[in-house]
Parts: sequence; structure tokens; C-alpha cells
Amino acid sequence: MVRVGVIGASGYAGGELLRILLRHGKAELAYATSRRYAGEYLFRVHPNLRGMSDLQFVGNDFSKVSDKADLVFTALPHGESFKVMPQIVAAGVKIVDLSADFRLSDPGDYDRWYGFKHPVPDLLDRFVYSIPELNRDQIRGATLASSPGCMAITSILAMAPLFKQKDVPIDRKHVVVDAKIASSGSGGKPSLSTHFSERYGVVRPYKPAGHRHTAEIEQEMGKLAGDKITVSMSAHAINMVRGILSTCHVFYEGDLQNSNVWRMYRAMYNNEPFIRMVKDKQGPFRLPDPKVVIGSNFCDVGFEIDEWGHRVVAIGAIDNLLKGAAGNAVQVMNLMLGLDERQGIDVAPLHPV
Repeated sequence: MVRVGVIGASGYAGGELLRILLRHGKAELAYATSRRYAGEYLFRVHPNLRGMSDLQFVGNDFSKVSDKADLVFTALPHGESFKVMPQIVAAGVKIVDLSADFRLSDPGDYDRWYGFKHPVPDLLDRFVYSIPELNRDQIRGATLASSPGCMAITSILAMAPLFKQKDVPIDRKHVVVDAKIASSGSGGKPSLSTHFSERYGVVRPYKPAGHRHTAEIEQEMGKLAGDKITVSMSAHAINMVRGILSTCHVFYEGDLQNSNVWRMYRAMYNNEPFIRMVKDKQGPFRLPDPKVVIGSNFCDVGFEIDEWGHRVVAIGAIDNLLKGAAGNAVQVMNLMLGLDERQGIDVAPLHPV
């Protein structure tokens, strides 16, 4: 049994990590930290955990993280993780970071997309940007892992097969991503825009240009294609608690047959435990829909070909708190520790929700 700690466990992603780890089977939850709730029982902050654990939150004492755990998850807010990461790394423990602070390999990208100079750029090369479906072997050998942004991983998994096949006549300078995200993607800290009377019923464009996850999509698509990729991304807040739908427009030249695109997706995803191809001719859910992945680590992917516009519409749907955060992070942990990557997260989605 491996010992695991969660640093910054009072948020939504932290709560999902706790829920998974408490019934993981191969990992023991050693501690969960929170500056605000130190001394409180876990269920006082995460009421769904009532009866599942008598653990209490502890304060952030990073000098002792390796004494109590073999691996730690850092689920701190963006901009907070890099403040404490040097001390945690120095403790010699394996780390899976859920923040944006170590996702980009080029320090200059933090100036451009986040508006600050990265304070510990020497650590960036040591973190493995971790999507098991793309770099499983690299994750297995990692000590430090960075789990992707929720809209980034949805879009990347939706489009990856198109860019992995380098002989496909894809326009790499003109990729459009339209992402719609549920309210839990804003985190648990309230604001006017997340207030129920303002948030309910909306389809709100909140970042039509310049969204930070653009950098991750360009970085990872560029690795697959072996070329620079330019992504234009727009994000919308929608009237759901959980879920993301990414509709990605990938333009091509010449002819592209439906059967060829099917082969690309099957070649990449046929044996992936958490990817489901959805391209049906019957029923209400003929293409990916967040409603039918809620509560799971699945990413549903599908596509349609627009012959008139020379466009592949690649679609991805996930639960933003699971495959978009805690679920993917646990899948990464399993690989890092030599466990079955499905351990603790191999559950069916909820329906109806």
C-alpha cells in the first residue's frame, strides 16, 4: 500500500482526489492539507465524504511531506504552487501537480499567457506534462508530473489523432477550438459572475480570445505534428455544474475520407481504457456529450467531416473535475507508482444527471 498526501485538499479538485483515494484500494490517504480548514474533519468541507473517513485537515508543513507519503498531489490555486514547489521537490517525494504553474515548458510562455515571469524556471524541464494517452511511457519514468488544464486535455484528446498522422493535409496555422465549461471549472471561491442568479441559465462567452489553455494545446499538438501549431480558442460558461464540451475545427486541403479519419482515431485510441469513440447513427447521444461522462474518467471523442468547408469537426467531452483534474491525476499517479492505471478510477459514468 502506497502512502499519498493531498496538498490543498479543500477545493473541488482536491475533494475529488480525496473521494477517489479513500476507495482506491492500492493507495492510503496519509494526510490532506488546508490552511483555512486545518483541524476540521474532511466531511465538513466535502459533505459527500461523511462516513468515509475520520481524517482531519492539517496545516501546510512542507518539510515533512516525504516522512508521511510516497507521493503527493498539489492541488493549490494557480500562482500558489510554484511558491512552495521548491521545498516539496527538495523533500524527494514524487509529485503530481494539478495547477497551471508547471504545464508549459517554455518560461517565456508564462509571460505571454499568464502575465508574470516564472519564479522557478529551472523546475519546468523536470515536470512531465502528463496525458497518459499521449506519453504513457514518459509518465512511468517520471518523478514530477504536471496534469493538464481541463479544457486543454479535452481539446488535445479530441484532435490528437489528426495531428499525429503527419501525412494528412492539415492546416496547422488555422485551428479553432470552441470550449464550453460548467460552473465547477471556476472553483469554489464565489464571485458575482458565479453567483447563482447570475450564473444560472447562461451561455456566456467569458474568454473569446487569449485563453490560457491555448498555450497547452499548441504545445502538445506541436509535439505530435513536429511543427508549430496556431490555435484560436474561445471559452464559454454554460449552465451545468460539471462537464466540458470542446468543438474543434481542423481545416484540411484536398480530399479526406470518413474511413481515413476513422482509421486515425482507431489507431491511436483502440486500446485506451478511458477513451470512448462516439459516432452513432441512433439515439439522442450520437456524438460526445458531457452529460454521459459525468462521474467518470472517460473522455468521449468523435468527429464529423464538413466536405464543403474542408473541415474536420473534432469533438471531445469530459467531466472537468475527473478526466479534467483529479481522475487524470490519479491515472498519472498509478503509472508513476507502477500500478494498473485504471486502479480506483475504472467506474461507469452516472446517468441520468
